[in-house]
Amino acid sequence: MRGPLGAVIGRYPSSDGTTERGGIIKHNRKCRDVAFLVIFIAFWVAMIVNSSFGFNQGNPLRLTYGLDYKGNVCGDRHAHPGLRKLEIKYWLNPNQVYQSGVKDSQFKLSNARSICLWDCPIPSEDSLNWVCDYPEGDIRLSMRDWINRYYDYYEFLTPEMRNTSLQLQGPCYPVIFPSVNVHWSCQFIARASNTSLRHWQQMGGVNINEDIVIDKSIHRSINSRSSVLKRYMADIGKSWPVLIVCGGLLPLFLSVIWLLMIRHFVAAMPWITVALVNILIITVTMFYYLKVGWIENDAISPIIGEHDPYINVFGRELNHLRAVAILMTFVMVVSVLTSIAIIRRIIMATSVLKASMILCVAAKVIGEVQALIIFPVIPYAVLAIFYMFWISAALHLFSSGQVVKNNCNANCCAYDLVAKKVNCDDCCGYSIHYTPHIAIAIFFHLLGGYWATQFFIACSSTVIAGSVASYYWARGETSPEILFLPVFASMKRLIRYNLGSVSLGSLVVSFVESIRFILESIRRKPKVSGTSDGWFGRMGNHTSRRCLSCVEWTIKSVNRNAYIMIAVTGKSFFKASEIATELIMNNILRIGKVNVIGDVILFLGKLCVSLSSAVFGFLMLDTHKYRAAHDKISSPLLPVLICWALGYVVATLFFAVVEMSIDTIILSFCQDSEEHQGTAQYAPPLLIETLGDQNEMQRLTQ
Repeated sequence: MRGPLGAVIGRYPSSDGTTERGGIIKHNRKCRDVAFLVIFIAFWVAMIVNSSFGFNQGNPLRLTYGLDYKGNVCGDRHAHPGLRKLEIKYWLNPNQVYQSGVKDSQFKLSNARSICLWDCPIPSEDSLNWVCDYPEGDIRLSMRDWINRYYDYYEFLTPEMRNTSLQLQGPCYPVIFPSVNVHWSCQFIARASNTSLRHWQQMGGVNINEDIVIDKSIHRSINSRSSVLKRYMADIGKSWPVLIVCGGLLPLFLSVIWLLMIRHFVAAMPWITVALVNILIITVTMFYYLKVGWIENDAISPIIGEHDPYINVFGRELNHLRAVAILMTFVMVVSVLTSIAIIRRIIMATSVLKASMILCVAAKVIGEVQALIIFPVIPYAVLAIFYMFWISAALHLFSSGQVVKNNCNANCCAYDLVAKKVNCDDCCGYSIHYTPHIAIAIFFHLLGGYWATQFFIACSSTVIAGSVASYYWARGETSPEILFLPVFASMKRLIRYNLGSVSLGSLVVSFVESIRFILESIRRKPKVSGTSDGWFGRMGNHTSRRCLSCVEWTIKSVNRNAYIMIAVTGKSFFKASEIATELIMNNILRIGKVNVIGDVILFLGKLCVSLSSAVFGFLMLDTHKYRAAHDKISSPLLPVLICWALGYVVATLFFAVVEMSIDTIILSFCQDSEEHQGTAQYAPPLLIETLGDQNEMQRLTQ
């Protein structure tokens, strides 16, 4: 049987019945769950080492641009030769491209000879254009002159070099097929230029295959799963200004506005929030309709730069957007129908009125303890710095494979300008090799990012809970120390005693989320391999997913209440969870409906902020810079999703002021009632009116 908790700050009755002035802490506190704090610190050290590996081995350019025949990344100014602004990959030998697309062929497109160019070459209308290797050896041209000559120095070749060029062995190769820039690779159009082909045949060149396979081979490579994943990651790096504005600054501004509105327009906030959520969901859905081409002709295109309007190239990203558009349509319908039901409940239910009164009490606390409005800026700034480091490290980790020469065992030859001969022993291409430990490093990095996010949110929640509890147990008396001291004192207690407990709570949530991620990956493997589970297997998958979702929601709810009791009592994480759960179960009829409805209103408020971030993300990504210029993104899907996620995290930090205020007041009220035989002694009159209605208790019990 646990003893009374008593006050945290302010006045409280002593054992002899007299009133005494208490200090900051009544209880004997000590450091709790220290082992988990040590684990958290060790995890951070491991994350720094892991990120250092990414910064040392990674090159984000690999996520966007391809490799040339020397193993250089296109666009890399430090390559040899320097490839600054030479960012487009072009395959020189059309027959090798054709061979890589033939069914059952052992030759892969990664072994076809490729080069980095300024733009995709086009066939001549009256002669034959050439694209030659980088100038070296006896070719006395600078890279600038080579570019100005449109990559053509065929006239400087010796008779031997011209003969090998006609055999498609270099150093110069004919431009027979038109091509367009598709995600920084020249996509061949399987429609050979008759003029160029005639000149090639008249010069005695070998036969060139004109089959549509030459088109499909490159298209299949560009739209492979690994290539699409790299482009999605590259989109994050290209859209960093959008992430800062729409994922950082905008939700900060909107969250502060919402907190101010909750102070002055408490009764109207449920109506305003429900209306805004529906408007924003419809707006986001319409943006997806635009980007898939269902409204007007504004679908995303994988082609970069100007091109023939009759050339249509479709990418896998468009299919992903269509799937998300269908999902958003379903969400929009459910949201509208649910809102209609909520409006009817708001009109009919007295519990919503009670939730509004609880919000009034929370607003009064925020108005009195003014530092609570400013405090979320501290964890916001810490998270902003962390995310900038974390996202940069993630981009480097995703691109940290090693560039290795392929072992192709193919019958291919290419002229070597330095050796001045045809080399048939070393003509294989290059590729980026990812070892299994890189996948482990990426998973570790993702887990670390999620754990750190939950840790900072938990720290913020614990500080807010300690501050609000201080105000409650001081009977709401305003004094100079109530305005700012509770927040700083609560921060001091957190840093001195409770970091281990907070580390444990955030670790529990992260562990459950990682289990969900692993099971989801396992669930997708049969689909990838082409096998099909029976109905029993599918039912097991869906059941496990739903159960884990319920477990995750329950743990997050328990954690939030545990943080409150940690701030109030200074107990360890599991002991605080036990106390909070017992209080809630003993008073479930009194606080259950009010607490749930308050949580729903706050959740909808977070959606308002995060969806607004997504809408403005769409607007910024729809500008010329991200549609047709050098920073063109492959799809707005991932940047908008990250803007939404960052907006939700920022809103969680600021809305925690209201959310934790409500939960702390309710738990403090329950504890106050238990300590004083069912009659709360420290609760403000409005809270007693809201939660102390015995007739309502009896009606609910019946």
